Amino acid sequence: MKTFKLYKNLYIIGILFFLFGKYKVNAQGCVAIRGFSSCNGFMEQGGMIMKGDFSVGTNFRYFQSFRHFRGTHEETHRVENGTQVINDSYFVDIVFNYAISDRLYATVLLPFASHVRSSMYEHGGNPPNGLGERHITRSSGLSDMRLGLGYWLFKHDKRGYNFALGAGIKLPTGDYSYMDTFYNQGPNRDQDIESVVDQSIQLGDGGVGFNLDFQGYYMLSHSFTLTTSLFYLFNPEVTNGVLARGSTTNEFSVPDQFAVQLGTLYSPNIKGVNFYLGGRIEGVPSSDLIGSSEGYRRPGYAISVDPGISYNTNNLSLNLNVPIALERNRTQSFLDKKRTAETGVFTQGDAAFADYLINFNLTYRFRNNKNKAVDFNVVH
Repeated sequence: MKTFKLYKNLYIIGILFFLFGKYKVNAQGCVAIRGFSSCNGFMEQGGMIMKGDFSVGTNFRYFQSFRHFRGTHEETHRVENGTQVINDSYFVDIVFNYAISDRLYATVLLPFASHVRSSMYEHGGNPPNGLGERHITRSSGLSDMRLGLGYWLFKHDKRGYNFALGAGIKLPTGDYSYMDTFYNQGPNRDQDIESVVDQSIQLGDGGVGFNLDFQGYYMLSHSFTLTTSLFYLFNPEVTNGVLARGSTTNEFSVPDQFAVQLGTLYSPNIKGVNFYLGGRIEGVPSSDLIGSSEGYRRPGYAISVDPGISYNTNNLSLNLNVPIALERNRTQSFLDKKRTAETGVFTQGDAAFADYLINFNLTYRFRNNKNKAVDFNVVH
């Protein structure tokens, strides 16, 4: 009985934000992370789902990117002069999980996004040489959906640890050539033109991709549990055929994405309440692991501290995390490196990042009749 109680408070918060979309940090902002939430919804916030169980979850994320970085150097003059680009991004993922067996699970994720991008440089230019008029472009709709399978390496017994391997496919269901109005265009800056919006607020990347992921937990004591998640999205396609606005040669790249999370879950003597503190790094690499890395992309990463709190009942799980960026790095892109090699002059573009991300998750489990007598806040 004591051993049973020892595991009663084991809750898992091994979540990637998104990268399921993302994943859609926090390399959020002009670095085109799609705001991912975990493809691994099969490990529910209140414990494991067992054979025949089904769960539905929704994950809401928001961030505002506005701080410009070139490498790890923040270009503070952009905010001081009012020329910064501001992305307000909202993500809502609907996640369906089904336990095929006690160890094999399947996931379907339907991601939706809405972006509002405010800038001067896209609408006549930044002062002093540009008009200095700030306007917005928008995008909203379905993003790239994902299908996934995973397998727990061990039975859900009372060993105090378990690890899962997963794989999934990303489908190009999101619009990757979304268009809106750009003001003060043309040689005399007196035209309004419909054109593709910036890559950072495109709803999809236009490529079929696949991901590998790993998640797990290790119980240190009655109150403390280590959790981890690793995620890598492979995008073998080079470009998606859409020219970046104002370019006649550079098409949007279809880049890889990655995320790593490691943290500690604390279970106090308060029924259903848990606290989490961890670290995470996520971003877009300069070079893909498969295929060419040509095309227009803004690579980079962010390292964040990740505090959170959750509340769980037998079927309902609520979770709030607010990752706070500690380091942001807009790395050299493939094209930056190519230009540097050709000209001998070091070239590196900039990107806007957020200070923090708000992530809220709600999941409800529909239990198989055979499992209704099982306490789902217990790992078996």
